[in-house]
Amino acid sequence: MQDASFYMTMAASGLIAITIISISVLNGWREWVAYKRMQLREMHHVAQNSDNGGSNATSRIEIADMKERLKKLEAIAAGVEL
Repeated sequence: MQDASFYMTMAASGLIAITIISISVLNGWREWVAYKRMQLREMHHVAQNSDNGGSNATSRIEIADMKERLKKLEAIAAGVEL
């Protein structure tokens, strides 16, 4: 039978391993949240710029896409097959 120091060493090692893993996961989570916040700020900034008259290619593409969808919906409402 092994002595108590072996079990204490194994318990301490396990606790240290769990602590290291938990800290790593928490750090990764915080970085991911910071990344998502940065994305939201950029999207908000782009939206403000496009509202102020600054047009970019993305907004033009989105407007063209919406016009195309509207034409398709109008054709469906009129009973025309595409």
